[in-house]
Amino acid sequence: MEGQNIVIDARWAHGSCDRYAELATELVRLKVDVLVTVGAAGSQAAKRATKTIPIVMTVVNDPLGGKLVESLAHPGGNLTGLSMMAPDLVGKQLQVLTEIVPKLSRVALLSNPASPGSAPQLRVAETVAPTLGLRLQLLEARTPQEIDQAFVAMSKERAGALVVLADSVFTNQAKQLADQAVKMRLPTIFGLKEHVDAGGLVVYGADPLDMERRAAAFVAKVLKGAKPADLPVEQPSKLELIINLKTAKALGLTIPQSVLLRADQVIQ
Repeated sequence: MEGQNIVIDARWAHGSCDRYAELATELVRLKVDVLVTVGAAGSQAAKRATKTIPIVMTVVNDPLGGKLVESLAHPGGNLTGLSMMAPDLVGKQLQVLTEIVPKLSRVALLSNPASPGSAPQLRVAETVAPTLGLRLQLLEARTPQEIDQAFVAMSKERAGALVVLADSVFTNQAKQLADQAVKMRLPTIFGLKEHVDAGGLVVYGADPLDMERRAAAFVAKVLKGAKPADLPVEQPSKLELIINLKTAKALGLTIPQSVLLRADQVIQ
C-alpha cells in the first residue's frame, strides 16, 4: 500500500539515454531497498551504479545479449526481472510483413544506435531476412529530426515496408512515425502497443504494461528477502498481434483474412 508500507521514488529520463546514469546514481544515494528499471539503457545504468542494491528490470529487449545477466535461469549478481524477447520477435515481424504486403522484397529497419537492445535485434533481422527473400535497408535515428531523415532515405531507396525496433525514443515519437508512414503509404510494424494507438499499422510483441505489473511480484519477493541472483528472468506470458484497419485503409492496403483471424485485437 503506497504511503503506508512502501514509498516509491520515481525518476524519468524522457527518452534521453544519457540521463540514466545520473538518475540511477541519485536513487542509489537515497539508499532505496530495490531499484525498478524500464528498458535496457536504464537497467545497465542501474547495474553500473550499484552492485549491492537489488534491481528488478522490466521491458528489456535482450538481457542476455546485453550482458545484464549471466543466464536467464541463473541471473547472478544483483539484477533480475523480465525480458521482452525482442530479438526473437524481429523474425516474426518480418514474416508478418511478407504476409500483408504482396511481393515484398525491400524492407527498411529503423533502430536507435544508442540503445543497448538494438544490436541483438539487428543481428537476428540480418539472419532471417534472406530466408524470407527480403533485402534490408538499415537506418538509424536518435531524435525526431533523424526520424524524418530516415523516411527521406526510405523514399529514395523505395522501401516496400518498415520495421521499427522497440525503443523509448520511438515510443515517444509514435504519432510522428505513424503519420510519416501513412504519408509515404508505407506499411509498418512495431513492437509496442502504443504505436497502433497512435495510428501505426501493425504491432507484434509483448504487452509492456503486463510485464510491469509482473515486475511487482519480483519486488515483493526481493523485499521479503529473496536474492535477485536466485530469481530466474521471466519471458512474456503472451505475445500480441494488433492490427489497425483504419490505417490499412489509409494506406490502400487489404489485410489478408488469414492474418486478421490470428489477430488478438483489430482496431476499426
